[in-house]
Amino acid sequence: MRFEDVLSEVGVFGKFQILSLMILCLPRVILPLHFLLHIFISAVPPHHCTIPNHRNPGNLSQEDLLLINIPQEPDGTFSSCKMFSEPQPHLLLNRSQGVNRSQVQSCDQGWEYDHSTFSSTTVTQWDLVCDKKWMNQAAATFFFMGLTIGSLFCGFLSDRFGRKKILLVSILVSVAFGVMSAVSDSYIMFSICRLICGVGLMGMTLISITLALEWTDVSHRTFCGTISSLSWTAGYMLLALLAYLIRDWRWLLLATTSPCLLAIATWWWVPESARWLLTKQDAAAAHKYLSRCAAMNGRPGFIQRISPEVLQKTISVESRKYNFWDLVRTQQLRKNTLCLGIMWFGVAFSYYGISFHVTGFSISPFLTHFIFGAIEIPAKVGVYLLLDRIGRKLCQGGSLIITAVCIGLTCLIPLGHWRSLVAILGKGFSEAAFTTAFLFTAELYPTVVRQTGLGFCSFMTRLGSSMAPMVILLEDFWPFLPSLVFSSMSLLSGAAAFFLTETRNIQLRETIQEVELNRDRNLAKVTEDVSTDRNCQTQQNQDCTPHQEEEPVSLQENNHLPTDCSLQDATRVMVVN
Repeated sequence: MRFEDVLSEVGVFGKFQILSLMILCLPRVILPLHFLLHIFISAVPPHHCTIPNHRNPGNLSQEDLLLINIPQEPDGTFSSCKMFSEPQPHLLLNRSQGVNRSQVQSCDQGWEYDHSTFSSTTVTQWDLVCDKKWMNQAAATFFFMGLTIGSLFCGFLSDRFGRKKILLVSILVSVAFGVMSAVSDSYIMFSICRLICGVGLMGMTLISITLALEWTDVSHRTFCGTISSLSWTAGYMLLALLAYLIRDWRWLLLATTSPCLLAIATWWWVPESARWLLTKQDAAAAHKYLSRCAAMNGRPGFIQRISPEVLQKTISVESRKYNFWDLVRTQQLRKNTLCLGIMWFGVAFSYYGISFHVTGFSISPFLTHFIFGAIEIPAKVGVYLLLDRIGRKLCQGGSLIITAVCIGLTCLIPLGHWRSLVAILGKGFSEAAFTTAFLFTAELYPTVVRQTGLGFCSFMTRLGSSMAPMVILLEDFWPFLPSLVFSSMSLLSGAAAFFLTETRNIQLRETIQEVELNRDRNLAKVTEDVSTDRNCQTQQNQDCTPHQEEEPVSLQENNHLPTDCSLQDATRVMVVN
């Protein structure tokens, strides 16, 4: 008996699953508040070198004062990083008169910032401009490095010690170091605290989606994955509102960290994964949560019919411990892991490349960020409607390729509303790819290594997201170079998605053996059908239906092949799988 058979006894999607899903949506709302926080707390306001008081006669306008002290760029704007070593009053009479470039120097007394949009950011706090510009983007990279570390450890630890325990540890770490980040008195302290906060937040994102999926059956997984993803969108749009209302980076950081306290309060109602408990041979604990599920779903008969002992005997799994090596030990998992790694890197690389570039368009960064979040709603609803119709593979690969096209088109369209529209469409399709990726990955990996597999994929995701802020720096060499890099990587990851196995209408695998057995059975059945087709050509009057061994219901459903004598149909099934 499989876990889905037990789940049907206690209710596949009743009050228990709905309540659990709602609770687990809260961590998903919190995540974008931190994942995309760099856009606002580290925004770079317009700035120029500080002009000493002795250079200000007192009777000049601000523009004239800048004119005689700050050199102009070819586009007519005042330089952000240079100043004249001596005032140039002759420019007041003739602006076109040449200037001796030897009189231009770097800022030696700091910078003056425009505070009309942001009252304070980490950039203005520690002067992360000009020669220190890279340190600003490095702060975002430090945070994503923390997410990378968390993806490796949290996925592995939750497979070893349980989803619920590691979820609590992740929330506590996020709260503690989120507050410490807000009160940091140095760039180094801020970067380290953000790195460790990223470790905790990664545990929240991995475990929340996995717990939601492991308590539902195959027919409700798409719905749960979409609702969980929509909660991310709610947090995305909420960040735009909070950033608009709170313009100081310290208070904004505290505001985005405070919802973690509510997550701690609701953690007590989060159920442990009974599916995971059974893989650990803990039938008693699994029976406790299944009984609670049955009671809430109005299925009291489960408690009388199935005891922990019966549960342990009927659902038998291998009890050995698993690690990252198991992701590449066998042929099918090795192929899945390779393709998923490439796919996840490209998904995150393109998604954060667009998200972090909100100032590259012609509208307010707050409005741009809000629109980027709002466009995710129709994208995710569209994914929900298509996933069970055209399949995971086509949704994943197609959305990534369209994202690549949209990003590439921004290089050809002049700055303006049309360019913003194309970028928004690209953002929508990139989020569609992200939504599909979580569900697709959870279905491809078996329960015994599901969190470990998601941890590896998140590691690749964080590599992509860590590199995105640094790639944006390439615009100093050529404005369209970042877009070309993001577009190319999105195209490559979309191609990798088409090499994965379709998982539509397939029950979650519990063990590695099931994943490999499914592959071997498919190959064996195709070979048998081809052999039968050849025999049919010489024995037209005999029954040509190939012999099929009796299988468990779950495997039989997943590996059904045509039983007629069509070589074309058999070949088609081989290609699809």
